[in-house]
This record gives sequence, C-alpha cells and structure tokens, in this order.
Amino acid sequence: MEKNIAVIRGDGIGPEIVEEALKVLNKIAAIYGHTFNYTDVDMGGCAIDKWGDPLPEEMLKRCLASDSVLLGAVGGNKWNDVPGDMRPEKGLLRLRAGMGVYSNNRPAKIWPQLASASPLKESVVEKGIDFIIVRELIGGIYFGEHETHEEKGVLVANDILSYNEEEIERIGRIGFETARKRNKKLCSVEKSNVLDSSRLWKKVMHRLAEEYPDVELSDMLVDNCAMQIVKDPSQFDTVVTENMFGDILSDEASMITGSIGMIPSSSLGKTTCGLYEPIHGSAPDIAGMDIANPIGTILSAAMMLRFSFDMGKEASAIETAVSRVLDKNYRTADIMPSLEEEAKNCIKVGCKKMGDLICEELN
Repeated sequence: MEKNIAVIRGDGIGPEIVEEALKVLNKIAAIYGHTFNYTDVDMGGCAIDKWGDPLPEEMLKRCLASDSVLLGAVGGNKWNDVPGDMRPEKGLLRLRAGMGVYSNNRPAKIWPQLASASPLKESVVEKGIDFIIVRELIGGIYFGEHETHEEKGVLVANDILSYNEEEIERIGRIGFETARKRNKKLCSVEKSNVLDSSRLWKKVMHRLAEEYPDVELSDMLVDNCAMQIVKDPSQFDTVVTENMFGDILSDEASMITGSIGMIPSSSLGKTTCGLYEPIHGSAPDIAGMDIANPIGTILSAAMMLRFSFDMGKEASAIETAVSRVLDKNYRTADIMPSLEEEAKNCIKVGCKKMGDLICEELN
C-alpha cells in the first residue's frame, strides 16, 4: 500500500522526535511491503522565521493533499513576543481548522512497566488507569473572537466562548461511538452551573443519549473532573468535553500515567486524513541534546496507521515493540525511576537510541 504523509517537524525537540517516528515507519514499510512518501511542511516558529507566517497557505495545501499529517511540536520562547495572530500556536489552530479535524482523541493509559513513575499513590494506580479523552478541537474559546481594548484608561480583554448545537452534536456522537467501542461508559464534562454554553452542551448530550441506550452517560463539572482524575482515575472510561476543558484535563491525565512524553493523540474529522502528534510541547530547553522521549510521537504514528490507513496489524506491531523495549528496562530521562534502587535496574538511553531499540524489536 502507498500513502502520502505530510511531515511537520516543527520547533524545539520536534525534529528529533519526528525523525525517530519516521525511522519506525520506514521499518514498518520494509517489513510489510508498504511505501510511505513524505512531504515536508513548515509550520510554527520555523515557518515564521522562514516565511513570516506560522502556516503559509502553500503549507496548508500540502497537508490537505496528503493522506495524513504527522506533527512533532511547535512553539518556543523565541517567539513569545510576536503579535498574537503570528504566534506559532496560531499555525496549529489554522491547520486544525483547515483540515476540519474537530475530534481530538487522547488516551490516558499507564504502561505496567512505568507504574512506579505515576505521581499517584500505589493503591490508586493499582486500580488501573485506562481512559480516553475526546476533545472538541475547532470550536469554543480558542476559536472565538479575541479583543483587547481600552475603557476609561484601563485595558480590557475579551475572549468569546461559543458553541452551537451542531458542533456539540458532532463531537458528542464521536464520544458515544468511542464509548461504544470501549466499556460503554461516557462521562460528559462541562460547567453547566455557570456557563450557558455548558448548559447547551448538557442538553444536547442528553438528547443524543436517547440514540445510544447501550451507553451509560454521566455528567461531571470540569472542576470536579480535575479532582476525580487524581483521586480515582479508574472510574473513567471515555470522557467527552469542549476545547479548553479538554486541553487542560488531557494534560493532567497524561501526567498521572508517568510522563507526558509517552502519550500520543489523533485528530480526525469527516475524512480519514488525520493529524497525529504527541501531546507534549516543543521543550526548547532540551532541544538538540538527544534526551527527548520519542515514544509519544512513535505511538502517534501507530495511531495514524490504525485510524487513517487501516493498518491495525502494523500499529499493534509498533505498540508491542514499545512494550518490549520497556520490558527490557530501557528508559529515556523523563521515565527513569526517581528511586535510586529502582533506577539501578534501568538503562538510560537517548532519543535516537530509543528509536533504534524500537526498530530492532520490530524484527
């Protein structure tokens, strides 16, 4: 099978981690007889430096012409002082909107080999951490009107949070369908005790529930959900929520699994052309030092194979290879045990070596 992949290396550690993911994809192609064609795309700070735009129109066209997009990370302190509409992150928002990927799916699963890396109590971790957050991606406050103006000599900033019924129903169905494929439990997270947008969210979700009688729907306020994720994450299976809440909760969920560097994500819309990326940032402070964890990006590539290319066997092979490397106690810096006694049994490796080890396990 031949597939065209748009590759956004991005900023900071982005080029390093993407390189290891491509190394793994090339190994998969060789083993299973596929052809992956890569097209480089500039986005983020590197695009600002090169083109004066975080996502030039030509770069967006390259992404839209691909079968899927693999992204490392964008942003960094270097571009903190540029105008708001020119920040690296604006390129990512425009890419999501341009591709029409409205559903971001972020799994929060603890690898058994890394159970001790979780900051939660052992008694909590033992109950299990395995849920997924379905986040609405191209609506809400991030895509609403943003304005800063002066009133009576005082600066005032406004950010508009807006959702319509169709946007909520669209992501709600993804939530229900995802829950249906898992353990048929869906938790809808909002702030309906304060926000009108959340009251509409809750109303639409309950209307949809009538179409999914086999799925158990529950409601939870976002502040309570943030507490419950650290108190007892085993209670969650599938969580669906709006853009900003999902952004915050999914980062929290990633940390209870031991490291944000292990978590992949997929963003999909009406077509199989998706956007795949690790959920961590560009970490410019460690860029070029060969210490970044590439596993989140490698697992994102696996998600691309499974959800966009219908290559489930190949995706499982990558996930199994990652598990085997962890079984052999290889660790990047971020997942090294903090206790000296446990660390003695682990072998610390860099970004490139981790990619090589995963490729070796694919044999």
